[in-house]
Amino acid sequence: MSAEVSRARRATAWVFFANGAALGSWVPHIPGAKHALGLSDGLLGLALLGMAAGSLLGLPLSGLLTARFGSCRTTTAAILALLLATPLPLLAPSLAVFAAALVLLGIANGAVDVAMNTQATAVEERVGRAIMSGFHGFFSAGGLAGAAAAGLAMEAGIGPRAHLTASVALLLSVTLWAVRFLLPTAPAAAETAILRLPRGPLFAVGVFALCSLLAEGAMGDWAAVYLREDLGTGAGYAALGFAGFSLAMAAGRFLGDRVVRRYGGPAVLGAGAGIASALLTAGLLTGEPWAAVAGFAGVGLGLANTVPILFSAAGKISGIRPELAIAAVSTAGYCGFLAGPPVIGLIAEQLGLAAGLGLVALALAIVAVGSMSITQERSEQRWMVLSNGLR
Repeated sequence: MSAEVSRARRATAWVFFANGAALGSWVPHIPGAKHALGLSDGLLGLALLGMAAGSLLGLPLSGLLTARFGSCRTTTAAILALLLATPLPLLAPSLAVFAAALVLLGIANGAVDVAMNTQATAVEERVGRAIMSGFHGFFSAGGLAGAAAAGLAMEAGIGPRAHLTASVALLLSVTLWAVRFLLPTAPAAAETAILRLPRGPLFAVGVFALCSLLAEGAMGDWAAVYLREDLGTGAGYAALGFAGFSLAMAAGRFLGDRVVRRYGGPAVLGAGAGIASALLTAGLLTGEPWAAVAGFAGVGLGLANTVPILFSAAGKISGIRPELAIAAVSTAGYCGFLAGPPVIGLIAEQLGLAAGLGLVALALAIVAVGSMSITQERSEQRWMVLSNGLR
């Protein structure tokens, strides 16, 4: 591996880490923002819809900009925008401003998602072996670090605004240094289609991304709320929900490249979703804080390699620009983010948040059963996408 590729690999890993750390720093403060603005579960779910809607705008826009300017420039602009937007929701004085801030944060997050995964695909191709799970492991490690720091700050009595300001300042300082080493990528001809949805060989990948990202997003939006309000834990303990999820996901992803190369993407995808569904269901049925944290960690472990497998597969489909394929699959995935928060919130209003989180277990079961049925039907062309280059 050349020195240039080695530096680009480390810089890309930092961008994933910074993205996760920014989101992890914000997520534990959701219950506090909910109380500060006097929101019900339903209104909180609708407000969180703003971030998902923003992501749906950012994803195709990022695909277009990445194709036009290359993943290096787009990744740099997007990660800096994300870090600057992270504290905005906590500065909101009203529900309307809170929702608008979440839209801006979502646009930046969607833009980072496509650009950094396109950069990661380019680095992976230069390295010559599967390393995508490792990059996503740094995202999860960032989420863990951000959530843990937020929990410690709350226990120490540090206000959310002071905590986020310090966190963002630290992340920005390192990011400005790291992005200089991203791998230059050649831009493509100008694209006119801004929104692309998965079709053909991308369709199955898109469906699994939708279900998986619904589950992953729900952990950030609702884990702390469930622990704090439904199970009566303190703010610091509530932060353990997302922290446990991120820790298990990070561990699974750092081991994931080896596992995927040995067993193949399809097998890891189906088994991981099945494990996640079973453990979350058990945690919700038990109704104890420790069991809920264990269930959330189980989702992190089961989902650890799902998104890396799907994004890497999308970026390797011949005849489609990687950034546009990733944008299409990401758009389908973020439809899960779009539908998940309000639906879970509305179910919680009627049946309780445990029932709302049952939707997550159902989505994971769909991935597990769907992957098994496709394998049994021997749809080799579909699964060739998931297996190609991942062994």
